Amino acid sequence: MGTHDEAEVGELLHRRGWRTAFTVADRVNAWTELVNAVERGYGDDIHEYTNDLYCRDWLHEAWLLLHDHVVHTWTPQVEAADERFRAATVADDGLALGRFHRPPRPDMWWWRRHPRVLTGALGRALRSAGAVGAAPEDL
Repeated sequence: MGTHDEAEVGELLHRRGWRTAFTVADRVNAWTELVNAVERGYGDDIHEYTNDLYCRDWLHEAWLLLHDHVVHTWTPQVEAADERFRAATVADDGLALGRFHRPPRPDMWWWRRHPRVLTGALGRALRSAGAVGAAPEDL
């Protein structure tokens, strides 16, 4: 693992191009909120959805830089949200989402899944790209 504390990682990633010096708590909360929204049926459009997925990217990058004790403290919450995300999404190797946003590296598995519940603008966009999922009324 890395050798940096939370504040250092926030600043380092900001210097690498992230729009602000996020904290681990900020990004864990954002990831959990996104998972909540996906479970309910994400109501925004494809561009907001792909933007929202970047909170998980930040965590992925930060984990490589953070002190072990910080990673160990936050990993249970991240893993719980990851499992909920997997349950609320369908794996399609990024085919549907990839029509709108190029999937990053293969280890960023969340980019290779789409919500199981396809609703609103996001649902219409993903269905147009071949995604198969449930409508809210089918659940």
